[in-house]
Amino acid sequence: MSAQRYTGSCQCGAVRYEVTADLDDTVSCNCSRCGRLGSILAFAPEEQFTLLSGQDRLNEYLFNRHAIHHQFCRVCGIQPFARGSRPDGKTMIAVNVRCLEGVEVDDLNPRKVDGRSL
Repeated sequence: MSAQRYTGSCQCGAVRYEVTADLDDTVSCNCSRCGRLGSILAFAPEEQFTLLSGQDRLNEYLFNRHAIHHQFCRVCGIQPFARGSRPDGKTMIAVNVRCLEGVEVDDLNPRKVDGRSL
């Protein structure tokens, strides 16, 4: 599977976005946040992400080093994506693959990341 365009949203649909991402390279992290959320993440450069609606419905959560800006819907509480920076400073978007339309997460093979140890 190569990079494809996907549409994603929170549960209530207030926050909607499009992203071009490669779902052959997904991550399952065991940090205190991702482990509790059960997120499976795919990463894309900021220019491959478009927020279609819901900017006014987003809240942000920061923890640990405050390096990742976790975005969640104020209405339904779902975290459909987060913003962060690569080591070179370029902004990346981490989308919660479970929020993408038409994606069967059981068909994915996410790489396990030990975020608990970072």
